[in-house]
Amino acid sequence: MIPELGNFSLVLALSLAVLLSVVPMIGVQKNNELLMTLSRPLCTGVWVFMVISFGCLAYAFLDDDFSVAYVASNSNSLLPVYYKFTAVWGGHEGSLLLWVLMVASWTYAVSLFSRNLPLDILARVLAVMGIISVSFLLFMLFTSNPFDRLLLNTPADGTDLNPLLQDFGIIVHPPFLYMGYVGFSVAFAFAITALLSGKMDAAWARWTKPWTNAAWAFLTIGIALGSWWAYYELGWGGWWFWDPSENVAFMPWLVGTALIHSLSVTEKRGVFKSWTALLAIAAFSLSLLGTFIIRSGLLTSVHAFAVDPERGMVLMAIILLVIGSSLFLYALRAPVVKGIASYTATSREVFLLINNIILVVSVAMILLGTLYPLIHEAIYGEANKVSVGAPYFNAIFLPLMGLIVIFLSIGSISRWKKTSMDYLKSQLLKVAVASVLLGIVIPLVVTREVNVPIFIAVALALWIILGIGRDILTKTANKASLLEGLKSLSLSYYGMQIAHLGMAVIILGVCLTSHYSIEEDVRLAPGEQIEIGKYTFTFQGVNREPGPNYAADVGTIEVQKNNTTYMTLYPEKRTYFATGTVQTEADIDVGFTRDLFAALGDPRGDGAWVVRLHVKPFVFWIWMGAFLMAAGGITAILDRRYRVREVRQQETVTKTPGAMGSLKGA
Repeated sequence: MIPELGNFSLVLALSLAVLLSVVPMIGVQKNNELLMTLSRPLCTGVWVFMVISFGCLAYAFLDDDFSVAYVASNSNSLLPVYYKFTAVWGGHEGSLLLWVLMVASWTYAVSLFSRNLPLDILARVLAVMGIISVSFLLFMLFTSNPFDRLLLNTPADGTDLNPLLQDFGIIVHPPFLYMGYVGFSVAFAFAITALLSGKMDAAWARWTKPWTNAAWAFLTIGIALGSWWAYYELGWGGWWFWDPSENVAFMPWLVGTALIHSLSVTEKRGVFKSWTALLAIAAFSLSLLGTFIIRSGLLTSVHAFAVDPERGMVLMAIILLVIGSSLFLYALRAPVVKGIASYTATSREVFLLINNIILVVSVAMILLGTLYPLIHEAIYGEANKVSVGAPYFNAIFLPLMGLIVIFLSIGSISRWKKTSMDYLKSQLLKVAVASVLLGIVIPLVVTREVNVPIFIAVALALWIILGIGRDILTKTANKASLLEGLKSLSLSYYGMQIAHLGMAVIILGVCLTSHYSIEEDVRLAPGEQIEIGKYTFTFQGVNREPGPNYAADVGTIEVQKNNTTYMTLYPEKRTYFATGTVQTEADIDVGFTRDLFAALGDPRGDGAWVVRLHVKPFVFWIWMGAFLMAAGGITAILDRRYRVREVRQQETVTKTPGAMGSLKGA
């Protein structure tokens, strides 16, 4: 009965979403305030019934209701309770239900926290969100229903959840990732609304930016958690390997980064309007493209849900309809929202535009590398498969990111509309010299070896960090004290600098762990040891231990430092009862400046095992930097100007000819 209630709730949610898509739009066209006002209660209804539906599916998992086909294929009676709950989104149908629940949640949040919006704007935004919900609810109900029954052939027990997904990472990674993916639908809805109304002014950018920041922060955390999960769960110690399923999450993040900066320009100067709208469309379109690639069966990955191609074609049709119609509207309406303002070639607008272009080029190169093997296979057949690996992505992405970093500090310190070269020199020349010198001296003193990539990475990170410090000193110079100056700076400014600091930390983490990690795959018998860097690893043997739904071979590896026992690692090799799948579970001692990583390979007889041992310096900084970036995005949302009740809806247009002439915003 509970699954039927969940299915009925989906039908009711679809019905209300259809009304949400139509009624407010009619209200806007007829200037009927009552019809526009109905958008809020309709949002609430869709969200309530989606929560009920999700709760019903969760109950079916917790109750071991194997008459539900999706439960039978993704759970097992021996599965721990917390994994039974997370198994709700462990497969295609349930993760799609979570996806649509996220759409409903974002829509409901917009209806709650956008009281300052004009009613016609809010009605259009919510209607566009309703259209998105309708599309995916139809797809789910007719092709991917999580409540389909096996009443005539109910199995005695379930197949079990993929052992790779029986981990804490799967509890937190997909919800954050989906919140980011779906969150860009809000920016998309605001862009479509602005194109329809022709009102894309500073107020529009101010309304859109906090939602975009929130989605970007969620996606940042989701990607970081996915990287962390792959690092310790897959058992090989890697944190990123340019898998297509990683790429499809990274691309909307890059476009979202460009969108946040472009919104700042539109908000402050009233320019780049059509470019900003295009970025909003692109960010959500890439999220939809990622949804298609992951669920179409086009690729094989632990992150992917391989479904039959027919469902993939239906999903592609929906996505093409959404993307195609939005781009058609953009082509028609973009000239209407063009902004005009003057600025010199060294103003902040130009540097932000340069970084935007670099980010978009990066996305194009990643998209090409991701889709090329699929296109090649479609043309030449499975017998002629090709792969595009890390060398391609690193060769194009790393130099582009180096350019981003160079322009990042310049853009942060430069001024709106007009910035003289003398000002930039006075602010950044000493920063540049100090960054280069310290970037060489610090690694030489610490490692006593010449390593050019490390010099470059440290110099780039210091360029960001010292640039942040210089900018703060400049902005607080006229205050009575440094503390008073710091208090005068806005939360939006602090959010920007925290995010930039996070990028510097990531650069250090990526480069240092890539160049200084020590990795050994060795055969060790009980009592044998190996020395790696400052540490001595002694293999003590393996014991058989039971788990809730598996049996584990647990290794004991004693770690010594300076001839003193430092710690003990316990890597596992688990065999799951339901499927017989063997899964490696690494044990990692996480430190601020290094990780000690141990994983069991295969047994080699006489108690000996192949053991994988890593000493990975500064790998923790990668995820620390990502969370700093997300914290920056969240901090910016708290800025007072995003919470004011009344927002001026006039456009800022300034015409000041510069030495290089007048430039017009796209």
